[in-house]
Amino acid sequence: MPCSILPLVSLRDHLIGSLSGNLGAPHDNELDVLICDEAHRIRETSENRYTRSQDRSGRPQIDELVSAARVPVFLLDEHQVVRPQEMGTVQAIRAHAESRGLKVEHISLNGQFRCGGSAKYEEWVLRLLGLTPGGPIPWEGDNDRFRLAVGESPEDIETRLRPTLIRGESARISAGYCWPWSKVQPDGSLVKDVRIGDWHRPWNNKGDRKTDGAPPSALWATEKGGFDQVGCVYTAQGFEYDWSGVILGPDLLFRDGKLVIDRTANKDPDLRKQMSDDEAAALIRNIYKVLLTRGMRGTIVYSTDEETQAFLTTLIYGTH
Repeated sequence: MPCSILPLVSLRDHLIGSLSGNLGAPHDNELDVLICDEAHRIRETSENRYTRSQDRSGRPQIDELVSAARVPVFLLDEHQVVRPQEMGTVQAIRAHAESRGLKVEHISLNGQFRCGGSAKYEEWVLRLLGLTPGGPIPWEGDNDRFRLAVGESPEDIETRLRPTLIRGESARISAGYCWPWSKVQPDGSLVKDVRIGDWHRPWNNKGDRKTDGAPPSALWATEKGGFDQVGCVYTAQGFEYDWSGVILGPDLLFRDGKLVIDRTANKDPDLRKQMSDDEAAALIRNIYKVLLTRGMRGTIVYSTDEETQAFLTTLIYGTH
């Protein structure tokens, strides 16, 4: 019997919009199988500022997705929820499905291809950010499966990573959203907003067209030219590259070996909205989890905070 399958609907950057816009207003169970990637980005509703008033129903996005197919499949990582309006968790999906009398089967996908398949590195990141209990642990390597290093400065990261491009490999530098983000200048140039000492670089291009030698936002991680801008979590999420440089801003600090989140140092407008400090801290930890897990072969990390930089050096090299 023929089976109607929509192989993949990506919720990255909310590309799904509304189901009525992407799937031709499907009736309940019109599809047999719907596979939703990046499902941690499920929002409260599919409506946005462009939705016409007559099309606004307030229907939960999760209900649209669950209703669209006989077997909806959600692929998600709860530690990649990075915006206040995102609500794609196992608990939320299970609660909604069970409220409709639907059976839920939860399958844990422990293996990964990102970060060279290094479970040790993933654990190191989760422990560093307090996303799993136990506190930060020293990096003891993983038989060259994945390389981790501390950069002495942003210039050092750039100097060490640029030669990989010549070898035909991919590399990018990303950072926490701790610097302002200016609009494109009238002459089409990008403002070098990320300023750390004498090192000044622009954020990635926000637009959907190439600007000032910078690829469009959606292609920053993959198109030539992206290395010359600093990527943010919204541009890096969902992608990977061979080598990753990550700048930890002053919103993520370590004091006496303990993680401290300073939400006031973050410039992201979404994180300046009304929410508790604990909610903001959870999002910031998830943001750095995403940034620290983009590299396939290795990561170089640098903190703008002197004490945090010293702590990272101790963890990774065993000495100050």
